[in-house]
Amino acid sequence: MCDTCGCGQPENKVTITVPGSEPVDPREHTHTHGGITYTHTHDHEAGHTHDHGDDHDHLQSKEIIVGQDILTRNNLLAERNRGFFEACNILVLNLVSSPGSGKTVFLERTLRDMTGIPYTIIEGDQQTMNDAMRIKETGAPVVQINTGTGCHLDAEMIHKALKVLKPADDSVLFIENVGNLVCPALFDLGENYRVVIMSVTEGEDKPLKYPTMFRSSHLCVINKMDLLPYVDFDLDKARSYAAQVNPHLKFFEVSAKTGQGMNLWYDWLKNTRTLMASTG
Repeated sequence: MCDTCGCGQPENKVTITVPGSEPVDPREHTHTHGGITYTHTHDHEAGHTHDHGDDHDHLQSKEIIVGQDILTRNNLLAERNRGFFEACNILVLNLVSSPGSGKTVFLERTLRDMTGIPYTIIEGDQQTMNDAMRIKETGAPVVQINTGTGCHLDAEMIHKALKVLKPADDSVLFIENVGNLVCPALFDLGENYRVVIMSVTEGEDKPLKYPTMFRSSHLCVINKMDLLPYVDFDLDKARSYAAQVNPHLKFFEVSAKTGQGMNLWYDWLKNTRTLMASTG
């Protein structure tokens, strides 16, 4: 699984950066004693040797076991994140999609229109600070996780980013995942809701092609509705295919560019946050 797609890279290939500052090495652990801050770096590569051998069956079995170990460890760390979020009454939304669906524009518009809510943002991309710099312009605190060759965020990355971001109690945390409809579906980050975003410029059969992502999501945003008259996209089929995979999906048909349909999304966000506050 991840050893094949590039996610099994050394931990020091992942960086966490606040716009305008130097990247943070996620291997570093700091503590303060006697007024002095100590930084420790743990190199998880050191002292490990791997002998893969030539037997194909052995390799296949090892890949399955490694994949299971990765997901098991991630799920445990996700529960740790979830406990932190619950204790601080933080509403967490994991935005997932293929590249180009309009996740960042959707997030930018939400932050600018829904004022008065304390937000923090975690941006995930393989490279560049582009999206974090765009989010910074909205005034929301943001950190950028660059995953190197990795194609998804995981619970450990989120845990380390939270130490830098320090979200406030009773806030909303948006996690914009790496653009990919495959690997991010497998990795729980500790979020309350997974929001899958597709656009009318993509095929309406996306839910059938990537069923794990749509099955694991709670909300489905169909974006770029302003382009619907100009593209060959069957909206009814898209909704039907998504409902076949996950009959519990809640749909929002929006244009993040023009604002069409965004009020229904804002109402959901406001009501969900209010409900959390009343039951927290």
